[in-house]
Amino acid sequence: METIEIIGYNRANLGKKNSKKLREEGNVPCVVYGGNEQLHFHSPMILFRDLVYTPGANFVKLNIEGVEKDAILQDIQFHPVSEVILHADFLELQENKKIRMDIPVKIIGDSPGVQQGGKILIRIRKLSLMAYPKNMPSFVEVDISELQLGKSISVEELLSDDYDILNSHLVSVVSVNVPRVKIEVEEEDEEGEEGEEGAESNEGGSAEGESKDSSDSKEEGKD
Repeated sequence: METIEIIGYNRANLGKKNSKKLREEGNVPCVVYGGNEQLHFHSPMILFRDLVYTPGANFVKLNIEGVEKDAILQDIQFHPVSEVILHADFLELQENKKIRMDIPVKIIGDSPGVQQGGKILIRIRKLSLMAYPKNMPSFVEVDISELQLGKSISVEELLSDDYDILNSHLVSVVSVNVPRVKIEVEEEDEEGEEGEEGAESNEGGSAEGESKDSSDSKEEGKD
């Protein structure tokens, strides 16, 4: 997994007033916990761009005035209007402790169902995983090379010995939907077959009626 470095500086003062001043100066108030101590610091907001505004998952290398810590972004708060980052929480990584992360799904392969006119529908774009840091993947591969029209791949088919998937195992991750046009054509074909059967039945009835009328005419001639 890719690692992004965040450079930070120890906070001498805590509190709302100090946090507001830091934000006005273009910094983000932060805290890192999970290790031997909890550490409050601040970091330039611009350094969060590659960490926050990306579809992928990343580890973080915190460098706080020369003290380095391996971590993950645990929580982040945004202003509801301006979307300015208000605060960021980091969890320090430890080799013997599992962590939880939302990992993106990566679709690989070409589905035969798509080649038949189907449309790929990705129902879950990120999966919640629990794993030791060394086993946490950058993404979860979903191979659709054998995915047929009208079929789907569930979470249960993506299980691994390296990590636990916390999502329901019965949930569909990706599917190939049958196009509406194809459904309508099939329905029309079925209606056509039913119409042909009805026509054949009517033709049979007409023939029987004609035969009966002919027999009645002959009987009247004899009289």
